Amino acid sequence: MMNYDVVIVGAGPAGIFTALEMIRDKSEKKIAIIEKGKPVEDRYCPKTTTKRCVNCKPHCHITTGFSGAGAFSDGKLSLSSEVGGDLPSLLGEELVSEAIDYTDNIYLEFGADEKIEGINNSEKVKEIRKNAIQAGLRLVDCPIRHLGTEKAHDLYLSIEKHLLENGVDIFFEHECINIILEGASCLGVYITDGKKETQIRARHTVIATGRRGAEWLEKICAEHNIAHQPGTVDIGVRVEVRNEIMETINETLYESKLIGYPKPFKNKVRTFCQNPGGFVSQENYDNDLAVVNGHSYKEYKSDNTNLAVLCSHNFNQPFNQPIEYAQKIGELTNMLAAGHILVQRYGDILDGKRTWPKELWQSNLAMIEPDAVAGDITAAMPYRSMTNIINFIAAVDNVVPGFASTETLLYSPELKFYSNRIKMDTDLNTSVRGLHCLGDSSGWTRGLMMASVMGVLMGRKIVKESVQ
Repeated sequence: MMNYDVVIVGAGPAGIFTALEMIRDKSEKKIAIIEKGKPVEDRYCPKTTTKRCVNCKPHCHITTGFSGAGAFSDGKLSLSSEVGGDLPSLLGEELVSEAIDYTDNIYLEFGADEKIEGINNSEKVKEIRKNAIQAGLRLVDCPIRHLGTEKAHDLYLSIEKHLLENGVDIFFEHECINIILEGASCLGVYITDGKKETQIRARHTVIATGRRGAEWLEKICAEHNIAHQPGTVDIGVRVEVRNEIMETINETLYESKLIGYPKPFKNKVRTFCQNPGGFVSQENYDNDLAVVNGHSYKEYKSDNTNLAVLCSHNFNQPFNQPIEYAQKIGELTNMLAAGHILVQRYGDILDGKRTWPKELWQSNLAMIEPDAVAGDITAAMPYRSMTNIINFIAAVDNVVPGFASTETLLYSPELKFYSNRIKMDTDLNTSVRGLHCLGDSSGWTRGLMMASVMGVLMGRKIVKESVQ
């Protein structure tokens, strides 16, 4: 058994910035971070040489390890409280906005690019907004600081070294099995390295397992009656077009955040994670679920732009398994693609036919992702989701002419597990004393910046408590 003041489960942005803020506030508390993946310097995707996903075991290097999944996907920091989840509704707009500025400065200190995308060309922005309004869409203004996949690696390596140099103990390749619960209090966690189980006792237990750990946290909440409610799950596709189609948007906004509620179902549909000159990629979860994602480098560029189109689903009682629902859709898609992701042309979906490999070869749009299998994503995607996505893409075509062309590629499944929103007060306390849940797995944030902000605010709360 080991004793610490604070134990943090997950070395993604929320967990990292909890520890980082405590160090910056000169806290003398003993901090442990539990991370089932590897240090950032040892995270390497074999696909860079094999050109195909080899389904790394025990964990995917892209989604697991120090700095989490988001940092190695693309590394975009959204500098607006309107983007990245519902944290302002819990803590207040003013506090969250202040924390975004503060957290952004920390990223700058560790080497983030000083350039901010999407803050110029006001006349062009007005034109884009006008077209969006006419199409029944809402354009969300959001300045973006783009780290880039390769630059994010260096930045997070600097943070990792800083934490270690300041006495933070990081247990790499250790997995949290469960929390230690005595009465109504959490007193730490049980961890394992695959051979031996160990107890880590702590006054504060911070769960920050990210989207990758959302399912695990859901089970922990159910087992220990931690107050929570089923949240939103996003089901969608990753869209890929040539850069020429997105040129105006890319140069003006860098990332277009468009939101719509297309008929007939009027579910919320939005664009997310736009990558100018980027690359579509396959990621694999622990249960061999293959999902699609996208990323872009600062220097190395492709001829294409990719972005996610996500349809949000909120379920009513008695159903309370939104994560499992989305996973089943992903599994069915993987079944059709022999364990991989599927790709289909938009025009073929409208024509009611599958896409064949030869049709991709004849296209102006060169498919870069070798793991994707040409087929029919509508055979796995629910009718409601597919209809929403099709109609949303048609609406975006009024803002970005050519977006809904025949050869536009749709990759599936793109799934975001934000479910299991943990009920917390404004001090980030759960219904269990000493237990806190942060980041995307908590259901309150979506993305790098907001997860980092939640970590900063958690670190402040713990330090403040110690000086009272």
